[in-house]
Amino acid sequence: MPNRRVLTRYAWLSIAAAVVTITLKGLAYALTGSIGLLSDAIESFVNLAAASVALTMLTIAARPPDDEHHYGHDKAEYFASGVEGTLILGASIAIAAAAISRLLHPQPLQAAGLGLLISALASAVNFGVARILLRVGKKYESITLEADAHHLFTDVWTSVGVIAGVGAVALTGWTPLDPMVALVVAANIVYTGLRLMRRSVLGLLDTALPTAESVAVERILARYRGQGVQFHAVRTRQAAARRFVTMHVLVPGDWTVQRGHTLLENVEEEIRAALPNANVFTHLEPVEDPVSFDDVGLDR
Repeated sequence: MPNRRVLTRYAWLSIAAAVVTITLKGLAYALTGSIGLLSDAIESFVNLAAASVALTMLTIAARPPDDEHHYGHDKAEYFASGVEGTLILGASIAIAAAAISRLLHPQPLQAAGLGLLISALASAVNFGVARILLRVGKKYESITLEADAHHLFTDVWTSVGVIAGVGAVALTGWTPLDPMVALVVAANIVYTGLRLMRRSVLGLLDTALPTAESVAVERILARYRGQGVQFHAVRTRQAAARRFVTMHVLVPGDWTVQRGHTLLENVEEEIRAALPNANVFTHLEPVEDPVSFDDVGLDR
């Protein structure tokens, strides 16, 4: 498995990008007084908090197994994804509250052109960093970096909508459009936050491997079944980048230990080749013994 400590440098990149965009978007809001641009700036504060959490969780996830965590610390990444989703939901509430207040008390925009230019620059920074994080997250199968990347992409498209809306306000003078854009922003990031939280919960609940990967395992086992070998209690789960596959392998009782061991080594090797970062655990049993079929369930 690759050294995941390298991922922390990308969390630092995300933090740096958040600081830059907060500064730029805050300046854009100060120049224009646009509640839409304020909502964009608030989301960048969420980016900073999320990136900080991501750095912490990636540092923990990179730790090797120890006496208290025999399977490593990879699941720490799910906490980062869950916290980020929660922060996004909190930001949406703040944005909606500010937008409703501005709907009730409209205000004209100031220096809209300069403010929009600065906001566009901030979006370009986010877009570049998001592409880097997504590429690295997919390469190392880091849900933390992938979540951060998708959040930044959401921020980019949000900013595009805000810029278009504020630009329309500047051209038409219809001030209610500004807080209406902010409300659309709030609704959009609610969806993103719920999606991230769902992914985090599924990971913490030891969800089985995706269908395509489970099918790949079954194809391997099917070849051995054709040779008279049986399998049961086949279970899978995923912890961030690590995959876990466990099974019982039933063979004729008159096989030698060496023959059984060789079979298990071959099965495990094929599964590891098909599934990156897979930990495969097998248990050998004689097919003729009825006791071998008493432990098919999770609780024997």
